[in-house]
Amino acid sequence: MSAVPKHDTTVHQQDLDTTHRALRFLTAGSVDDGKSTLIGRLLYDSRAILADQLDTLERRAAGQPIDLSLLTDGLEAEREQGITIDVAYRYFATKTRKFIIADAPGHEQYTRNMVTAAAGSDAAVVLVDVTKLDLDADVVALLPQTRRHSLLAHLLRVPSIVFAVNKIDAAARPGEAFAKVGAALRAFAEAAGIAVTAIVPVSALRGDNVTQPLQADWYEGPSLLQVLEALPTVQETVEGQLRIPVQYVAREGEGTGNQPRTLWGRVAQGQVSVGDTVQILPSGQQGMVAELRRAGETVGHGLAGESVGVLLDRQIDVSRGDWIVTPGAAQPRRSFEATLAWLDTEPAVLGRKYWVRHGNRWVQARIVEIAHRLDVQTLAEAEAHELSVNEIGHVLVELQAELPLQPYADNRVGGALIVVDPSSNRTSGALLVR
Repeated sequence: MSAVPKHDTTVHQQDLDTTHRALRFLTAGSVDDGKSTLIGRLLYDSRAILADQLDTLERRAAGQPIDLSLLTDGLEAEREQGITIDVAYRYFATKTRKFIIADAPGHEQYTRNMVTAAAGSDAAVVLVDVTKLDLDADVVALLPQTRRHSLLAHLLRVPSIVFAVNKIDAAARPGEAFAKVGAALRAFAEAAGIAVTAIVPVSALRGDNVTQPLQADWYEGPSLLQVLEALPTVQETVEGQLRIPVQYVAREGEGTGNQPRTLWGRVAQGQVSVGDTVQILPSGQQGMVAELRRAGETVGHGLAGESVGVLLDRQIDVSRGDWIVTPGAAQPRRSFEATLAWLDTEPAVLGRKYWVRHGNRWVQARIVEIAHRLDVQTLAEAEAHELSVNEIGHVLVELQAELPLQPYADNRVGGALIVVDPSSNRTSGALLVR
C-alpha cells in the first residue's frame, strides 16, 4: 500500500478576511450524505441548541444516540421521509465568528432549492459519503449529485468550495480511503476549473474532525470548523462603475407630482456620493445626486452592499426595475449568451416565451439557441435541442426589452436572471450572463 500523505488539505486563498462578518455557507451533496447531521453536529458542539429542543431530542432517542439531523429537518414531510426538501437556515457562533448555515436538499428534484441557497452564500461545503463509493477501484468515481452541486456552486460564483469527506469512520482503511477520494475530487475540480479551498475528512455522526482536530497519524490538517472560521465573506465590488437596481420609489409628503422622490435600492457595485452625476436606465436621462439617505439618516456617500435612498437634483421619470449607473457605464442589449441551469420538470424549449427577472425588472424573453449541454459526468459539451430538469447548458437569449447586463463573473446582481414559466409561474431556471 502506498504511503498516505499527512497534509491532504490546503487552504489556497491567501490573506483571508477573518473579520467578524457572519459567514453564510451551504451544505450540499447527494442524498443521505449526512448534510443535516453535520449541521446538527455543528449546532450541538457549539451549544446553539435550546434546552427544550435538546430535551425533545433526548426523549425521542430513548437512550440511543441523538438524531442530530432532526435539528434542521423541520417540515413534517421531511421527518416522515427522512430527507431534506426545503432549504433550512440555522445560526450559530463560536468565540471568533458568527455563521449562517443553509441545509440544501440532496434530491435531484429539489435542485432549485440548492441553487437558491448557493446564490447568496460565501462558501459551499460539499459532502462526499465514502460508504457510497467503490474504494477498491483504482480511480474512485464520484456520485452525480456531488459533481452537479459542485458545478452549480462554481457557476454561481460561490467563492470558497470545501469538500467534506464524511463517514470516514466507516472506512476499513480511513487514511487510504481519504487519499483516494481526495485524489478523485482534485482531478474533477481541475477538469471543471473549480478552485478547491480545502478537503477535510469528517464523521458528522461521531463528531470526528468537525469542531475538534482529528487525532490520526494519517491526517494533520485543520478541522472543518477551523477551515470555516478562516474563510472570507463575499464583499461587493466597491471599485468600478456604479450600479444600483431601483427597488422602490418613495414620494416625499403629499400633493402634486413635483414633490421630491427618493429612489431606494441596494448598491450592487461601486459607490455613490452627493454631487455625482448619474444616469437612469433604460431612459438614459442624467441627473446629479442632491442627497443620500441610509437607515433614516442623511449621509454623504454609499458603498456597494449598502441600501441607500437617492434624491436627484431634478425630476426624472424613474420606476421600480430601473438602474442608476455611472453615465456611459452600461450598454443595454436585447440578446446575450448565458449559462442556463434548468430547474423545471418541463424542459427548456427553443422559441418559447418566458419571463425573466433582472434586478427588480421583469421582461419577456425566449431561448433562440442551445449551443451545447454540459455532461456533468464527463464535463464534455454535448449537442442539445432542449434542456431537461437539472441540466446545464450554454444558450443564446433574446429579450423583449433592453437590459443593462453584466458578465456574471464581474457582478452577481448585474449578471444573473431568473427564468419563470408564464403559465405555471414556476421558477424554471437561472441564467448567468457570459
